[in-house]
Amino acid sequence: MSRKGKMPIPLPKGVEIKINGNAVAVKGPKGNLQYDIRPGVEVAVVGDHVEVKLAQGHESEGNFHGLYRAIVANMVHGVSHGYERKLEMIGVGYRAAVQGQLLDLQIGLSHPTKLPIPEGLQVKVDKNTSITITGPDKQQVGQFAATIRSIRPPEPYQGKGIRFEGEYVRRKAGKAAAAKKS
Repeated sequence: MSRKGKMPIPLPKGVEIKINGNAVAVKGPKGNLQYDIRPGVEVAVVGDHVEVKLAQGHESEGNFHGLYRAIVANMVHGVSHGYERKLEMIGVGYRAAVQGQLLDLQIGLSHPTKLPIPEGLQVKVDKNTSITITGPDKQQVGQFAATIRSIRPPEPYQGKGIRFEGEYVRRKAGKAAAAKKS
């Protein structure tokens, strides 16, 4: 049995959780989330906290115990506080803008790069180069941030590209530095 899986998940004020068979629905001030749990894992509300347990006879499902506890905990945190991911664009002429439900990126490509913003996420652009993604679903926020970064990941020679805020990019010496050593 998982040590993390045994830990109860506290329910903040204003967060409701409904369990219907294998479906877990969490409702809070930041939004609503729903997830389907495997049949061998049980979720129960006990007082002011949620417990995730293995069903009788399903001890072999123990590798999912901690996983589903973490998923339910992320859902509870997401609907009460939300999640946020920040990206920064580094490069001459690189800029972003939100146009309705599209994120328009101008990053030195010959074609326009417009990404549809997924349902339930909010995207804000500051100073044309800083992108902030917020939403209640941790997986969806992280996936959309990774999708944006994958369009122009930071390159190791000049450091240009889209990177997560605070991400360290290891720089390499270029040809000029290598030629001087010889």
